Amino acid sequence: MDYNEADIIVKYSHAISELAKITAANNNIAPEMYEKYEVMRGLRDKTGKGVLCGLTEISEVTSWETKDGARVPIAGTLHYRGYDVKELVKNCISENRFGFEETVYLLLFGKLPNKNELRAFCEMLSEFRALPKYFVRDIVMKSPAKDMMNMLARCVLNLYSYDPDPDNVSVTNVLRQSLQLIAQLPLISAYSYRAYRYYNTDDGSLVIHKPVAEYSTAQNILHILRKDTRFSDLEAKVLDVCLTLHADHGGGNASTFTTHLATSTGTDTYSTTAASLGSLKGPKHGGANIMVMKMFQNIKENVKKRTKDNVYDYVRKILDKKAFDRTGLVYGIGHAVYTVSDPRAEVLKFYAGKLAEEKGCEEDFELYENVAKAASELIGKQKHINKPVNPNVDFYSGLVYSMLNLPEALYTPLFAIARIAGWSAHRMEELVCGGKIIRPAYECVQARREYVPLNKR
Repeated sequence: MDYNEADIIVKYSHAISELAKITAANNNIAPEMYEKYEVMRGLRDKTGKGVLCGLTEISEVTSWETKDGARVPIAGTLHYRGYDVKELVKNCISENRFGFEETVYLLLFGKLPNKNELRAFCEMLSEFRALPKYFVRDIVMKSPAKDMMNMLARCVLNLYSYDPDPDNVSVTNVLRQSLQLIAQLPLISAYSYRAYRYYNTDDGSLVIHKPVAEYSTAQNILHILRKDTRFSDLEAKVLDVCLTLHADHGGGNASTFTTHLATSTGTDTYSTTAASLGSLKGPKHGGANIMVMKMFQNIKENVKKRTKDNVYDYVRKILDKKAFDRTGLVYGIGHAVYTVSDPRAEVLKFYAGKLAEEKGCEEDFELYENVAKAASELIGKQKHINKPVNPNVDFYSGLVYSMLNLPEALYTPLFAIARIAGWSAHRMEELVCGGKIIRPAYECVQARREYVPLNKR
């Protein structure tokens, strides 16, 4: 009998639907049980503070300070290896240079490079951009996928087969693998997107540009993705800022914790990275900026005259579950950790404004501003919050990517291109300082039962 996957799926669709109902019925732990056993759901306490489960020197996210024994919310800060990320961005821009490569060096090696160290490091990354011979033809081109995150994970796993020493988890070997992945992810992402467009759309052309050795990561992304390879200096600098801001965010975010968890098992670098990519893909994590873009598309379609009052009224409808996806969420507003403000959003807002001026997108930028103001005020009233509820980095990153004419399919991969720097640093830290497999406890609350023979059920 010939195997036909579609026919088999249709044949068993009803049976699977019924089995799913049974699954749901038999996985029903009452909320009060979590309180009874003092379980911190989401590994967060009732105030939202994360449960301390590890130590790191790589980056620090702060949103509170203690005064007279009480926790007081403050403007959020993000530090890489003790350096304020705002200062890193500010100084690189003031010196008219790109900062992502310096950030990668800082995260991996714990110190800022001097000129010679940075130049040598950039040259090494440039050399490591080369993909294995025939990799693009055999892996990327022959089986393109519509979801770029899944394609990225598949390509990363395939790189295992091309590595001469894939399972060696010594610091030296893992560092070499990490540097190669940091250099190669931008190319894999761009080439995967081009292959998908060629085979699955009416684009009709296949453009594969090789990277330019002298270009930064941000420059090469724009160079490879654009048919004419052209971009402005501001475009490249703003994309570089995005990469710098996304490079790491503490050890407790979902994808980085996945890195620590997988690394603690002793598995290889490619399996670890694929696991982290899978975690990042989720709409509650790296996929959030796509939801922001979809929300704004919906707002533009339904608010023809974008006055402040009209925008305010429509945001109210979104919060009241009467508009957009009817979840009551204004995507990109608020953050699980930051209480007053997200420092990354503050930086990105400034450069988004600069880019809007160059691109003639001032009206779009104004719309974002009006939505942010309306959402902050309305959420404050709805939840009786006295402190402001401000945009997070996802609120502006989608706007920046759209002004750069980057395809929506690559929004989350761009996050991964940046965050693999942090993942690699945390993997190295876990290898050097960890030593034990991460094994938290789960309390089983299922009552004991006697086995019933098959003919008596």
